[in-house]
Order: sequence, then structure tokens, then C-alpha cells
Amino acid sequence: MKNTVTTFQEMKNRNEKISMLTAYDYSTAKLEDEAGINAILVGDSLGNVMLGYEDTIPVTVEDMIHHGAAVARGAKNALVVVDMPFMSYQASVYDAVVNAGRIMKETHCGAVKLEGGLEVCPQIEAITNASIPVMAHLGLTPQSINAFGGFKVQGKTEAAAKKLIEEAKAVEKAGAFAVTLECVPAKLAKLVSESIHIPTIGIGAGAGCDGQVLVYVDMLSMFSDFRPKFVRSFAEVGTVMRQAFADYDTAVKDGSFPAAEHTYKIDDSIIEKLY
Repeated sequence: MKNTVTTFQEMKNRNEKISMLTAYDYSTAKLEDEAGINAILVGDSLGNVMLGYEDTIPVTVEDMIHHGAAVARGAKNALVVVDMPFMSYQASVYDAVVNAGRIMKETHCGAVKLEGGLEVCPQIEAITNASIPVMAHLGLTPQSINAFGGFKVQGKTEAAAKKLIEEAKAVEKAGAFAVTLECVPAKLAKLVSESIHIPTIGIGAGAGCDGQVLVYVDMLSMFSDFRPKFVRSFAEVGTVMRQAFADYDTAVKDGSFPAAEHTYKIDDSIIEKLY
């Protein structure tokens, strides 16, 4: 069954958990889709895990469209959400709508996601008024990493916690169909989830959220540059891949690959005529 923004709301209403993973290419998206994942996020985390940047700041709209379109081609049932990268929506409401429109038109995704609270509510409202579903993102917002002074848990003080609840209500009022909560204390994230009607998707925000999202290369132990506390490894795929690559290297160099069963035949009489 095709997952939509309506599916998200229905699942929250029924107290059913929503599963979400990132993907950045056709083959991975297809596997996740076949596994029954409800939503696939084409995150600007591709800057770190696919393009090798130190953070998400250099990622462009073109990057997101390139990867987003590939994912959308692989996902038949999952709701595909594409991140709006840094400075694609912050400068003006006009820029936000134009860039969200480009992403939707050129990727065929089902929604876009942008970071921020009260300051981006005008953008959320304008984008949703253009019939483009928007997922909000509160707590630790990686595009603001320089302003935060690093990757830090958000909402730990009374003032910060009250602000987070206020911003969650604000993005809901602006028209967001869901909100990602990143690196938020579990009890606060649960309270936020109970304070708004739209679904919350947690990443490092505890089990009280309406759903969970992880970067797929993290949960498969494929990315070792940085490992957040909230990541659980569901398979040591990185170890398997590394060994497979090493075995291939050995087989090529010792001549055991390709073997006869990996080659195509030709009649010896034809070969003899070529000498």
C-alpha cells in the first residue's frame, strides 16, 4: 500500500509506529521499500555519507534532486521525503517555494523537509499553500551546526524545552504534516508528541515519538567517521563489505577470479583462424 502524508496521520491516530530510513540511491531505496519501511528520507546527510563533506552545509539543491530522483524511482510504496539543503529556503519565502517546487517536480518525491521553528513558519505556510507537503525539523538542526557550536542535545533547560514545545505547535499551525525531533531528551520528545496532533519522527529522541528515522549507513555500520550515541547497529554490513572487497582483491591478484564458470566460450576452430 502506498504511504502518503495521510498514512502518517492515520498511523499516529491509531498509535502505530512509523518507520523511516534515509536512502540516497535507487538500489538502497528499492530494498528499503521491499522491506516495508513507511518512509524514505533523502537527507542532506548525503553530504557526509555519500559526498565526504564534514557537514551538510555544502550540499546543493542539484545534489538533492540528483539523489532524490534516484530514490523516488526505487520506492514504490514508501513516502519519499527530500531535504531542502542549506540556503535553499532561509533567504526568502519566494526562494523556499521555488526550490521546493523544483525538488518536487524534478524528483517526483512526496514531500520536502526543512529545518527550523518559528523563523521558517512563513516558508512552511507558503510551501504547503503551493500544495507541497512539508515535514518540519526541530531540536538539533545540522544546518545550524555552526550556530550551535557543535552537535549538542537540545531542549535541556526549562526555557529551551518550552521553546521547543512552542515551535512544534507553530510548525503544526503553519501546515507541516509531521516534525522530526533530533537529539532531544526522551521525556521532552514524548511531551512534544503528546502536545501536537501531527506525527513526530525521532532521531535520538527516545521511543515516545510517533516514529523513528536513522541514517541507513549508520544502522548497517557502514559509516565509521562519526557514530552518534543514538545509533543502534542492526547489522555489521560494513565489516562484510570490507572483507568481500579484500577477498575480491586477493582473487584477482592470485588469478582465481574469473574462473571458467565466469567466462563465455567460443569455438576453438574460430580462434585458430584468427592466428
